[in-house]
Amino acid sequence: MDNPALVDVTRGSLTESTHRGSVAIVDANGRLVCGIGDIEARVFPRSAIKALQALPLVESGAADALDLSDAELSLACASHNGEEIHANAARVMLMKAGLTEDDLECGPQWPKRMEDAAKLILADEVPCGLHNNCSGKHAGFLGLAKTMGVATRGYVEPGHPVQREVRLAIEQMTGDTLTDDVCGIDGCSVPTYASPLRNFAKAFAVFGSGEGLEPLRADAARQIYDACINEPYMVAGAGRFCTQVMDGFKGRVFVKTGAEGVFCAAIPELGFGIALKCDDGATRAAEVTMATVLEAVLDLNEDEAELLDKLVNPPVLTRRGTQAGHIRPREEFLSTLKTSLP
Repeated sequence: MDNPALVDVTRGSLTESTHRGSVAIVDANGRLVCGIGDIEARVFPRSAIKALQALPLVESGAADALDLSDAELSLACASHNGEEIHANAARVMLMKAGLTEDDLECGPQWPKRMEDAAKLILADEVPCGLHNNCSGKHAGFLGLAKTMGVATRGYVEPGHPVQREVRLAIEQMTGDTLTDDVCGIDGCSVPTYASPLRNFAKAFAVFGSGEGLEPLRADAARQIYDACINEPYMVAGAGRFCTQVMDGFKGRVFVKTGAEGVFCAAIPELGFGIALKCDDGATRAAEVTMATVLEAVLDLNEDEAELLDKLVNPPVLTRRGTQAGHIRPREEFLSTLKTSLP
C-alpha cells in the first residue's frame, strides 16, 4: 500500500515537497491506538532502538560493575553530535572496562557540528571512533563483553555473544522473530533487524511503562529511561530534537531518532509507545511527524506547548535567515490523529 502524505514543505504560498510515511501508536497491552499507513511493513529501526540494545548492558549487571553514570548510560543510547563532552564520556566508558578507542569497531566520523569539526582541524587532528555518533553504544557493547568474559574483538558480528544477547532482548521486547533474512548492517557496523512499526511501538510502550516485564528487565528499562531523561544532552547534543524534547518535557517523554526517517518514543503516563517512518528517509519530516504526534496525545503546559509549536512548524530559511516557507503537518494527518485518539 502507498503510505499517506504526512508533511508538506512550503515555499511562498505553494507546496514544494511532500513526505509520505507511516505511524503506529500502541499501548502496553498491544492495543493499536492509532495506525497510519502500512504499519505492518518491516523497517530497519536503525538508531531509534538503542535503548533496547542497551538492556543487556544493564540487566546483566555490567553497567553496575563498570560504575556507569547516568551520563554514560545515556551515551550508550545516543546518536550524539561528536562534541568533546560526548567523545570524552565514551573514552571514560572504555577506560572503566580497561579498553581504549582502538577497541572500537564503529569507525571514525566527523563531528556533526562545524565548530566541533573545526576544533579537530585547528588541533591538526582527525576524528576517531570516539567521535562516531554511536561510540557510546559501542563502548557499552565492549563493556558488556568484558563483563561477560568473552572476546572483545569482533563484538559487532551477528554471531558474537554480545550481539546474540542484544538480538534476544529486541525479540522479547518486540515479540518478533529476528532471522537472517531481515538482518542488515547498520552504519556503525552492528546488525540491524527489520520489524513492523507496530512491534517497535509496542516495545516502547512496554519499555516506558514496565507493563508485563519481569522485575529484572523492568528495572533495567527504568534505569535506562531515567538516565536518558536525566542527561538528555548526552543522547544527542546541541540543537538536536531528542535533547530538546526530553529536556523540555522533564521526564514525561522519551524520544529517539534513527537514520532514514525513523523515530521511536515512549510516554509512560499514557502507557503509549510510538514508532514512525518517513518513506524518503528525511529527518526533517520525521521530526515534524513525531512532534505532531506528541502535541496530539499529550496535555501540555505553556512551556511544552511553546516548544512543540516550534518543532511542529519549523521555518524554511534562506541563507540570510529570512523565512521562505514552513515544514508542517498535513491537515489530513492532523484529522486522522484527532479522530483516532481517545
